[in-house]
Amino acid sequence: MRDVLPEFVVTLNVIPSVTLMLTTVPDEDTAAKLSKAALEARLAACVTRLGAVHSEYHWQGKIESGDEIQLLFKTSLARASELEQFIQTQHPYETPEILSWQVTASNAYGQWVHAETQRSIHV
Repeated sequence: MRDVLPEFVVTLNVIPSVTLMLTTVPDEDTAAKLSKAALEARLAACVTRLGAVHSEYHWQGKIESGDEIQLLFKTSLARASELEQFIQTQHPYETPEILSWQVTASNAYGQWVHAETQRSIHV
């Protein structure tokens, strides 16, 4: 008699990739407008204002400094490039800081980010 291997089912619990994207803007008004526009376009599921920061940086041969507001966008990997392009075109700075990285999220949070960044379907 031949050995029979028991059948088993492997369930893959795929967590959608979450991308964090950080930028700084000059003031609260710009922060509010950029955040709202990204959310309305479903390019981000959430935007967190990390608050006021003071930046010092090289710019056009001089060391500059200024107060800024940091924004942290949470988006899906599928929408990350679009969000980056959106920030680039809507940002008031000539060379805006746009930093992004992929993170591991809880299954529930990853699913939520993925669901909230789906393109709207108009019927």
